[in-house]
Amino acid sequence: MNRRSLIKAALFGASALVLSACADMASEGPGDIVDVASANGSFNTLVAAVAAADLVDTLKSDGPFTVFAPTDEAFAALPAGTVETLLKPENKDQLVQILTYHAVPGKIAAADIPASRISVATVEGSNLHIDGRNGVKVENANVIIPDVAASNGVIHVIDAVLLP
Repeated sequence: MNRRSLIKAALFGASALVLSACADMASEGPGDIVDVASANGSFNTLVAAVAAADLVDTLKSDGPFTVFAPTDEAFAALPAGTVETLLKPENKDQLVQILTYHAVPGKIAAADIPASRISVATVEGSNLHIDGRNGVKVENANVIIPDVAASNGVIHVIDAVLLP
């Protein structure tokens, strides 16, 4: 077998494995919000914060929830030491307040957001201001990836941490 044939065979085999894995995932459906965020790899800080705040069981429940999920880069943009301070047990109440400000009861897909400004009540109790006129903006954050499906809701990836 020459080098070109070997490369083609390797690429074909790798493609078949990827397609098989995708088919397996599609047949199983998406996991819950925590599972989807954990598997993504861009939400390590968020997942650690959810665990520190004891919100894992809540976000694994039936929901549905809409979660505006800041990326690891969004958390890294906070002032130095902020994340570490929030993850301390003595700051759990503040961490819960911040995290629940990122969650809305019910499932809101990007297509459900009108091309105007709206307010929605968060799990934390305050209102989030969403602007759908030019893309989707939530408070000071841009939705950079909308409609990540989860079995108990939807995740919209945002580029900043929302503060109540």
